[in-house]
Amino acid sequence: MRLGLNVIYRWRGCRCRGDATGLSLTVEVSPEGDWALPLPRLGVRLGVPARLHRVEWYGEGPGEAYPDSRQAVRVGRYTTTVEGLQTPYVYPQENGNRASIRWLTLLDGSDRGLRIEGDPLIDISLRRWSTEEIAAARHPADLTPGDVVWINLDHRQNGLGSASCGPGVLPQYVLQARATAFSVRFGLQ
Repeated sequence: MRLGLNVIYRWRGCRCRGDATGLSLTVEVSPEGDWALPLPRLGVRLGVPARLHRVEWYGEGPGEAYPDSRQAVRVGRYTTTVEGLQTPYVYPQENGNRASIRWLTLLDGSDRGLRIEGDPLIDISLRRWSTEEIAAARHPADLTPGDVVWINLDHRQNGLGSASCGPGVLPQYVLQARATAFSVRFGLQ
């Protein structure tokens, strides 16, 4: 069985908050093949210099939230560090997602950095190690911060479910492979 996602990335100049000039990225996704399994997430990942360590966002928080796990969050303006976004699970795993983000800034010690805006909303997770490093780790001590902050900007995510002690992901939270498009904007802060 051959499966794939045909993806087109379209970049263009845009205006971000205020009069700041920035870039807009539109991602168009078309699944190829007969997808029987859900996608874990649908979005883009990028890396920025580790000096961008302070995070401010307007969206759901203050804690992590996933499609089927967001009862304890509310929409607001929040500030923390990249380390503060992590949920310290005993076994290293995906964590720290913030949902329904309108905008996010990543700042250095001089309050300079990057602004990312959902168009209209995105989910975000930021960490000092890649998804591949998390998957390879057996203990939290196996995760060594690098010189990059990895950012996941997700249009959608599959739900978590509770299959370890209950049902799997409920049907309304399953992320099926379907043709879709989403956009994000980037500007300097």
